[in-house]
Amino acid sequence: ILTFPLALTTHKLSFKGKSILSALLLVPMIMPPFVGAIGVQRLFSRFGSINLFLMNNHIISAPIDWLSEGNKFWAVIILEVLHLYPIMFLNLTAALANIDPSLEEIASTLTPKRFRIAKDISWPLIRPGFFAGATIVFIWALTDLGTPLLVGFHECIPVRIFHMVTDIHENPLGYALVFLVMFIACTFFLMSKLSLKAGRYQMLARGHVTSPVRPASSKELFYVYPLFIGVISLAILPHLSVLVTSFADRWFLTPLPSSYTFAHYAMVFKQELSTIGLKNSFMLSSMSTLLDLVLGFGVAYIITRKLIPLASWLDTLVMLPLAVPGIVLAFGYVITYTGTFLDPMHNPIPLLIIAYAIRRLPYMVRSASAGLQQMSIHLEEAASSFGASRFEILRKITFPLILANLIGGALLCFSYAMLDVSDSLILAMVDQYYPLTKAIYALYLEQGSGEYVASSLGVIGM
Repeated sequence: ILTFPLALTTHKLSFKGKSILSALLLVPMIMPPFVGAIGVQRLFSRFGSINLFLMNNHIISAPIDWLSEGNKFWAVIILEVLHLYPIMFLNLTAALANIDPSLEEIASTLTPKRFRIAKDISWPLIRPGFFAGATIVFIWALTDLGTPLLVGFHECIPVRIFHMVTDIHENPLGYALVFLVMFIACTFFLMSKLSLKAGRYQMLARGHVTSPVRPASSKELFYVYPLFIGVISLAILPHLSVLVTSFADRWFLTPLPSSYTFAHYAMVFKQELSTIGLKNSFMLSSMSTLLDLVLGFGVAYIITRKLIPLASWLDTLVMLPLAVPGIVLAFGYVITYTGTFLDPMHNPIPLLIIAYAIRRLPYMVRSASAGLQQMSIHLEEAASSFGASRFEILRKITFPLILANLIGGALLCFSYAMLDVSDSLILAMVDQYYPLTKAIYALYLEQGSGEYVASSLGVIGM
């Protein structure tokens, strides 16, 4: 509902600021909803900024309980939508670009309304793109732990699993819930595949070669700018609230702080828990990224150079962590290694590095594979003919030529590991090993200045 009009507008119309607005639409992908949930509490609590603004302007006479037990469900849904819509937007935009424009041109000769063309031609033809995005969004939202946890909505599977980690050997319900998550994720994936089998979506021409883009009319601009700016503003509003909270000195019964301070940022570096979180996350993310760099480059080289039989199967195997929810992986590690030398209750560092690395390995493999595919193998063959060993070829030719790809993949792996939620919250059970997100969660629960320090730590994380 949210992204189809955005994707259709981007595909069909040209207007001033289109490239900037389209880029800003993707910003929520790098703004974690876990941190944004703190901002939602500040904005929509009983005496939060929204209620106080409405009361001060005499729009309402009594505060609205936006985050009552019944409304927390919708608060989580809205936060998930505002974080995950870029995934759907990218998939729908790519699918629209592949539509043969002659199909819509022929339909326009019959003078139907544009809505009819979008409903009867564009929408059916982009169903593969829709289901690709829908599968990712559904599984991500189904297994997201941080957002419902900070909003305070505990009636969902990930939060139940989180609370059952400490007594997994006494209560088997946690095992059942993890299995249920896997079953639902796999069933939804298969349903999306089967639903596409009945239709045919092939076209003779590629849309992005000749697809016409026309200037938006003044009537269309009347909805284009409010739509784009409205969605972007809503998406970054919770994170802006976190930013303001981190600088707030006095913020009591006023829509905005009455005074500002840097003291909370100073407290971040004075408090042991927050500095532990920063140091641990930086170390864990660096180690896991280094592991991804070595493994990802090695796997990508084997796949692209076909050094082993069935290299394509290895490619598929490496992509599997994308389909396994983080909460399932973390819970499985707790079950498997409790009571061993890798027991996360004593020292979760090795398991956290492995978990971070395994879940981000597909990003590195894809980045390295793209670089290797663009690099001519004749350069390696020429070096080999002069007697260079394979190690020398890799070090002096291959590695330098795909360095940009490796840096891109490493940045992605590092940034996602820094703000990982599921693995961090479940595996880190001792204060001295808390990563950044677990430290933010622990600080947020503290009375007094906890919310302000947690917000400052969240801003540093972003």
